[in-house]
Amino acid sequence: MWGDIAIAFLIAFLTAFMATPHTINLAKKLGAMDTPKDERRINKITMPRLGGLAVIAGFFVSIVYLIIIMTIENKINLYEENYIRKIIGFILGAIIIGVICFIDDVKGVKAIWKLIAQIIASLVVIKFGIKIDNLDIPFLNLENAGDTFYILLTVGWIVGITNAMNLIDGLDGLSTGISLISCLSLLIIFSLNASPIISIVLITALGGALCGFLPYNFNPAKTFIGDTGSNFLGYCLSIISILGIAKTYTAIVIVAPILVLALPIFDTLFAIVRRAIHGKSLKSIIEPDAEHLHHKMLKKGFTQRQAVLILYGLSAIFGMFAIILMDSGIWKALSFAIIIIIIIALGYKEFFKQRLLEDVSEEEKEEHVKREDK
Repeated sequence: MWGDIAIAFLIAFLTAFMATPHTINLAKKLGAMDTPKDERRINKITMPRLGGLAVIAGFFVSIVYLIIIMTIENKINLYEENYIRKIIGFILGAIIIGVICFIDDVKGVKAIWKLIAQIIASLVVIKFGIKIDNLDIPFLNLENAGDTFYILLTVGWIVGITNAMNLIDGLDGLSTGISLISCLSLLIIFSLNASPIISIVLITALGGALCGFLPYNFNPAKTFIGDTGSNFLGYCLSIISILGIAKTYTAIVIVAPILVLALPIFDTLFAIVRRAIHGKSLKSIIEPDAEHLHHKMLKKGFTQRQAVLILYGLSAIFGMFAIILMDSGIWKALSFAIIIIIIIALGYKEFFKQRLLEDVSEEEKEEHVKREDK
């Protein structure tokens, strides 16, 4: 299995790495450029935003090759659990979301149309057999929950995670790096959970494609992943997490993917509540703003790179918590969380002060020191 994982990663990595320069040229030809025209946009110069096509290319080249080879070697049976049908549904849903988001990157599309496309893609996926079902959660009697409940739950999960990754895509390399950390965490969780090999191959290919794209996307970025890429990342992570926990829908196994994706999930939930309160209407929920977590960090004085690295660290902590929870249980996971909180609480003030001072001029450093002395 690990040989196949290495192959999946390397093919996806090389494909995305070599394809990204071509997507930069394509973006310039099509006019798919991100112009800093409002306060939400952090970039100071116009940037190409079709980098997601390279990630998509790396992902699909890798999985198509691996599925063919593993089928020939009898390592995977596509007719078991209707995987051939599920893969077709997965691809169709990706096409639906990819087309509408590509149009958005090139010409612009209203948010409501992207939401409709996400819902349609979710329903297509469900129709082809990918669905959350048979939840076994203590204190919740879900044994008699009807099919409608599980359909709505699956649609909510797919649409929610897709939008969460899109909304957190606000700084150079942020959504790419957080998705990569999520891929690594889910790969370990799937291995611990004896998940289906198809989910392990998919998550590895996605991680490899992200590794190939990240050198172009990390600060200072040469290209953006765009709505095509960020929506594809959220869509893939939501679908693969369902496939990966397909054997055991227990409380811990369900919580693990939520913890891995906790940062974009909580940022999205806060955004929904914030917009609903300020806008006082359901329509305001889909209206963009500049109050996301990364925006707040920049307003506090952090540089792009500092904010991204801190958010990477938080995402990694959530992922590690999920892994420990899966491997060793709740008490060890809680003790890990308590130790991390104590360490951060004891050192965050001096750490952040020193990090901030590294990126200011000598005169600003002197002024800062004088204020601290007073």
